[in-house]
Amino acid sequence: ALHEGHVVSAQELTVLLQPVFTQNSRNLILFLHDTLSIGDFTYLSEFYGNKNPFQNQVNKLFINLLQEILQSSPSSLVLPAVDCKATKYLLSFLLESGYWKLTNVTNLDVSQLEVNTSEPHLLVVQLQPLLSQLTEFVKLYMFLFVEKIIGRLTMDLQEREIHFSVIYTAVRPSRISRRTDVVGELRRQLMATEEDDSLSYPPLNVTTGNDTCILFYASNFSLKANSSVLIDLTNATFVMQNVDISSSECSDINTTLSLKYTKPVNGISSLEIRFLMTNKFYGGSARNWSTLDSVEIVQDEEKFAKFNVSVISAPAEYSFHCQLVGTSNLYPARLIPSNNEARNWDVFISKLQIQGFNIENNQFSYASDCTGFFTPGIWMGLVTSIILLWILAYGIHMIMQLTTNSRFDDPKGAALSVPQTE
Repeated sequence: ALHEGHVVSAQELTVLLQPVFTQNSRNLILFLHDTLSIGDFTYLSEFYGNKNPFQNQVNKLFINLLQEILQSSPSSLVLPAVDCKATKYLLSFLLESGYWKLTNVTNLDVSQLEVNTSEPHLLVVQLQPLLSQLTEFVKLYMFLFVEKIIGRLTMDLQEREIHFSVIYTAVRPSRISRRTDVVGELRRQLMATEEDDSLSYPPLNVTTGNDTCILFYASNFSLKANSSVLIDLTNATFVMQNVDISSSECSDINTTLSLKYTKPVNGISSLEIRFLMTNKFYGGSARNWSTLDSVEIVQDEEKFAKFNVSVISAPAEYSFHCQLVGTSNLYPARLIPSNNEARNWDVFISKLQIQGFNIENNQFSYASDCTGFFTPGIWMGLVTSIILLWILAYGIHMIMQLTTNSRFDDPKGAALSVPQTE
């Protein structure tokens, strides 16, 4: 995760842009300013003390346009700070990373723009910079002009049912904010927004008749094939719900959550992920426990990968929750490859919550978390305390074993002799 104030380097940017080259969309639009900063979006807002209704309306129109584009897209990413060296050579990097047909869009009338859907296109739109020495009226006009270009081009491609991705950035920053009070306020707003986003969509539910038998939720659900092809299934599963769950099975003993995706990325025509859960009675605890026994991945109905699961279990009346689940050794709940095909997959699930039995009112029950009571920090404290107590006890024992001599040698008298028997 990118923390507040982090500046994305060129290497990090190339990693973050990899999904652009692996998704179904074969067209990319690059809106490129000469200078731009994230502060330009709030420069004309009321937050900076601007009380001009016309200025506020212009800024609101532009922000709403960007928000509509972000919300309507299956996935989006906002990077507040990117290294200038990374954005300066962004166009060159894009041209080297794919076989794009480069098109420079200079005419505002994009209705005559020809886009051949059989080959990938890179549309570059050079936007005018928002220079600091310009008057506020000119800046307002430029905001309207930029909003008009972005709106026309994106709406025209959508009306023609052409799938595309958009990158909106600049070559270098236009301003550096030195207002610490603004930074603090933005931090609180960003944290609040992140909290709201985590609850922005409901869990996926599988029903039998009128009853819900499976609930599944994750804030991030991603796979990586052959350590190169990233497959982000979060939006397809929870937001757009472009997933087939008809093969899921529910019973009082065994439950299978089946997620089928059609063409999740280029090169994969179908992908099915199965979560196999069981409900068993254990005499030691005198209660039923639900356990996620295995996770299976079927690619193109041919390649079968199976993972054994560790630590994912809960009382049958509860749901299970874990912050990180995946194939990494660092995760508290691991997916362990069970066959050779499974070694070609990396799985990452964050904030997983799943329940396959005893669901009431279409809601998760109390969650049993994967984090145990004895965390590494607690174990370190206990071991250190035991060692110190052992040293203290050993010292007290040695002191108690000390004895004084029962006889003393008189230097003026005869020499003291001690028999060997004593």
